[in-house]
Amino acid sequence: MAAAFKTVEPLEYYRRFLKENCRPDGRELGEFRTTTVNIGKCLCGIIIMGEVILISGSITTADGSALVKLGNTTVICGVKAELAAPAVDSANKGYIVPNVELPSLCAERFRSGPPGEEAQAASQFIADVIENSQMIVKEDLCIANGKLAWVLYCDIICLDYDGNLLDASVFALLAALKNVQLPLVTINEETGLSEVNLKQKNPLIISKHPVATSFAIFDDTLLIVDPTAEEEDLATGTVTIVTDEEGRLCSVHKPGGSPLTGAKLQDCITRAITRHKEVKKLIDKVIKSITPK
Repeated sequence: MAAAFKTVEPLEYYRRFLKENCRPDGRELGEFRTTTVNIGKCLCGIIIMGEVILISGSITTADGSALVKLGNTTVICGVKAELAAPAVDSANKGYIVPNVELPSLCAERFRSGPPGEEAQAASQFIADVIENSQMIVKEDLCIANGKLAWVLYCDIICLDYDGNLLDASVFALLAALKNVQLPLVTINEETGLSEVNLKQKNPLIISKHPVATSFAIFDDTLLIVDPTAEEEDLATGTVTIVTDEEGRLCSVHKPGGSPLTGAKLQDCITRAITRHKEVKKLIDKVIKSITPK
């Protein structure tokens, strides 16, 4: 009977749960789904409800990789580092090129072919987060001014879609970048050619650690965190807050929908800062567990 009612009146079905301050999946309105992260390509860490477990890795061909599960939403990020000449107007900077893919295998709503509107919007969101948060200082990617710099291609692929793509994507990107090891590169003064020392590698310098926290707005007033795909479809709006480890607001992403009052927005920011501490703690534990002693 409940299944039939949910099919016929899905919004009213949700409202009956929300009135009791809970959701159909058993979570409270401010409760996140179980979050797991798998980092690296050898021995990797997974955090499940705060417990560390070691398992085999994510992408063996990438310079850095991570797999994140947020409930049923599964996202994998692979970072590939290549050498290129810097742009003329940014001779002392490298590049970071993010790309989000939503293949048809991750959900029925997506189709094969060129990137759809949602994938393009997600890629632009990630690019904005990288730029606004200054998570990587692009000058650090420069090897020789005007001659050579690193290009970081960050491919984020959704393997299973059940809402809250942006949170999972930012989490996977940050975890993968913290796993990157760049080889020492020098310019031979006699030949002018680059020389790569694969035996000497250094970790990528992460200046800031942005974390995204998304909310769905129901009936223009009620906020719920970490919405599922079904909750996103029924919501009257969504908002994503990005903060760093200093509690600084890096980005507010609100693609239309119900407006938010100043008080509601401040509530979202406060909760996002708390969520940041949890996510940063998870990543630090995993990185520590896979770092050779």
